[in-house]
Amino acid sequence: MLTGFAYRSKKTQYLISIVITLTVSLGCYLISPYIGYITVALILLFTVSFLSVILSVFPVLLAAILSALIWDFFFIPPHFTFHIDKAEDILMLGMYVTIALINGILNSRIRYYEKIARQKEDKLKSIKLYNAVFNSISHELRTPLTTIMGVTENLSDTGRDMPAQQRHILYNELYIASNRLNPVVDNLMNMSRLESGHLEPKYDWCDVRELIRSAMNRLSAELKNHTIKLEIPDDIPIVKLDFGLMEQALYNILQNIAFHTPEQTKACIKVDISKGLLEINISDDGPGFSDEAIEKAFEKFYRAAGTKTGGLGLGLSIARGFVQAHSGDIFVKNRKTGGAQFTIRIPVSVSNLTPENE
Repeated sequence: MLTGFAYRSKKTQYLISIVITLTVSLGCYLISPYIGYITVALILLFTVSFLSVILSVFPVLLAAILSALIWDFFFIPPHFTFHIDKAEDILMLGMYVTIALINGILNSRIRYYEKIARQKEDKLKSIKLYNAVFNSISHELRTPLTTIMGVTENLSDTGRDMPAQQRHILYNELYIASNRLNPVVDNLMNMSRLESGHLEPKYDWCDVRELIRSAMNRLSAELKNHTIKLEIPDDIPIVKLDFGLMEQALYNILQNIAFHTPEQTKACIKVDISKGLLEINISDDGPGFSDEAIEKAFEKFYRAAGTKTGGLGLGLSIARGFVQAHSGDIFVKNRKTGGAQFTIRIPVSVSNLTPENE
């Protein structure tokens, strides 16, 4: 396993290699009368093996050569000289150097190939993600663009001679196609804003009730067959947040409910403010999330298996990004009685005024 040490500068790695080798050698020197110089060789060899796991190849080779010289000079009789009397000690020193060098090189190569394997795996994942995103975007863009092109071509060719009722039908199709195209572009632009790292909320005083109703009004057509219940205290104060960002976050959550739950599904939006913390709970009695989907619900481009086609899988990810831009967070869980519940918590400044007495 490649550790953080291997990402340090070469100078730092050489320093680590020398310090650890000298420290271990000093410890061995103090206890060498009790363990013998053969055991010292094993300890130093283990040290080189350890360094080969956390450092790159050349600092490891330095440790191998340095430890061999130290073992020869301080531990192999006669001491404090590089002269060796016994042939077996010469052979052992040669084996020590060979094993230490081979061990360091092999571990380094293993790490290198592990890195290559990880890069290939990451590349394959990136390609799969790219293909999924490209196919999803292509699908979402193709249908409305085809409709727009077809309608505009008909209007251009026969617009003046076309009966008023037929023109009205074509204009309506144009409007529907544009509405379908608009959220796709908005989501891509919003994700770009989030990933740029330059998203700064523009805080201003706003009415939470108005915020929620504004998001609901934008989805009036999609939610017409859903029942939405609001539980908002009458005396709720006005709070300071970015109205546009939070409206979009709420819009994306409600759109998710409208898209992924059956008609006649009931939903409830409950708001509470306590100790400077705004909490918005949005629950429904739909099918809820699978175990896998609930873990990945806020991931970019994630779409749960078995869900109907449509969308890019960006809505909830953007909602989380906009909430986190307010230093808040968002969670989702399955309700015990069925359905899902989104919880938004945001620290807010609270005014003593309420919307009624402004």
